[in-house]
Amino acid sequence: MDPNSLFNRYQHLFPELKRLSRAENRITEENVFQPANTGIRAIMDKLCGENMTKESEFRNLDHAADFLDKIKNGKRGIILMEHYSNFDLPGIMYLLGKAGPVGEELSKRIIAVAGMKLNEDDPLVSAFAEAYSRIIIYPSRSLASIKDPETYKREEKRSRVINLASMRALDRIRKEGNAVLVFPAGTRYRPGKPETKRGVREINSYIRISDVMMLVSINGNCLRFSDTPENMISDVVCPDRIIMTASPVYDCRAFRDEAVEWGGSDTEDKKQLVVDYVMHQLEKMHEENEVGRLN
Repeated sequence: MDPNSLFNRYQHLFPELKRLSRAENRITEENVFQPANTGIRAIMDKLCGENMTKESEFRNLDHAADFLDKIKNGKRGIILMEHYSNFDLPGIMYLLGKAGPVGEELSKRIIAVAGMKLNEDDPLVSAFAEAYSRIIIYPSRSLASIKDPETYKREEKRSRVINLASMRALDRIRKEGNAVLVFPAGTRYRPGKPETKRGVREINSYIRISDVMMLVSINGNCLRFSDTPENMISDVVCPDRIIMTASPVYDCRAFRDEAVEWGGSDTEDKKQLVVDYVMHQLEKMHEENEVGRLN
């Protein structure tokens, strides 16, 4: 394992993470909403501070302020963000928290939508994720990977129950003036695997039941894939300048109409088209903000 792996760099923290952890690793319809663990959050902020260079920043805070104002006044808000590493959620929370009162308040109102893998696969990875408030879902990709017919039948039923409970939780937390944060690719982008940068079709449903949307691009990566990418604890820690950038606030209905204009009204799968347009806009933002990042 790489000497700079998450395991080797931070294994001294694992006993404290286990002590502080209160999350239930087995997800059911009763525990899909998991509130932030503030003790673990303090540890994660420390890790972000150690690995994000001092030039790291959250750009376009005025857009974030506009988004915050709208969700506080009853609009159902969603944040769609690029996804390069398991430091992305800690990163946005850390940078918003450092950006002043607006950023700090918005960070407290963000509830991330997370797949079960972060909770069920590794208790140490679960402890890292536990720092932030989350709604847990059963991703369609996880279900599709099951080959055994009996297991698939059992897990398909479980996925329906969990995801129904998740949507109810999502509706409740947004009525309380919070926003949900979703990674539209549904997985971390893997170098050399462009399919991991294609948005998941189900994201259209999240947009459809939202009023306003803000996109966030990410430039820089403090936690990169190792030679064993399936083992999250082996990810390699790499200090870097992180730039997170907010888009203007979109009206979700207008955005979906704009996507059809972009892709053509004759496109057969308009749900996927909307998500493709999200990824197109995020890629444009990413390319613009990469210019001069390391100069």
